[in-house]
Amino acid sequence: MNPLIMIPARMAATRLPNKPLADIGGLPMIVRAYRQAEQSGLPVVVAAGDPEIVEAVEAAGGRAVLTDPALPSGSDRIRAAVDAIDPEGDFDAVINVQGDMPFASPGLATACAAVLHGEPACDIATLVAAEADVSDRTNPDVVKAVLALGEAERQGRALYFTRSTLYGDAPIWRHIGVYGYRRDALNRFCAAPQSPLERREKLEQLRALEMGMQIWAAAIDTAPISVDNPADLEAARRIAAG
Repeated sequence: MNPLIMIPARMAATRLPNKPLADIGGLPMIVRAYRQAEQSGLPVVVAAGDPEIVEAVEAAGGRAVLTDPALPSGSDRIRAAVDAIDPEGDFDAVINVQGDMPFASPGLATACAAVLHGEPACDIATLVAAEADVSDRTNPDVVKAVLALGEAERQGRALYFTRSTLYGDAPIWRHIGVYGYRRDALNRFCAAPQSPLERREKLEQLRALEMGMQIWAAAIDTAPISVDNPADLEAARRIAAG
């Protein structure tokens, strides 16, 4: 396979405006995310919704593509960006790494690429991690992945994703928002309208499942910190400070 990492980013975050340019230890958050992704050895491009993001990435020596700020989702943004830089389709897989994960291990992208390579039936690859606390089970902000996964297995097909509390006492899998798309799957996904379950749960991956696509997930040991609000940003700054 010939995968490419795309990092979607836009300034208009509801809970933390101008989030991509938030300073974390002397670097904009999007630059930290870019440099982490670069360590995977795969080519990396930022799919930016605003010129300020392009300027920040290019000033740090990275590559960014300006996309329409009106695009409705990160998936649409990465599709627009990859079509702009690779109209011939040389990259047959796109790994969507979130720009608000400034310390994400570069192994997350390669783990998604490995799932796509190893599972021919997989249209979209993603990641999960074990719950951090029992309170995750009832927290609607924690997206749970329901997997066809044996007790000793570390990779399996995703049957559903939900914000709801899951029945039973077994531990849950927390979904990590890193995706690997086969190029044709990304095109089909973005061309389809929002689905009923997607609107209900506010989880776009449910559109893929309702379309009959297969999503496979690999388990990782630790979930990376995600910066969604001012408290998360302060936590990220503490990590950067050592």
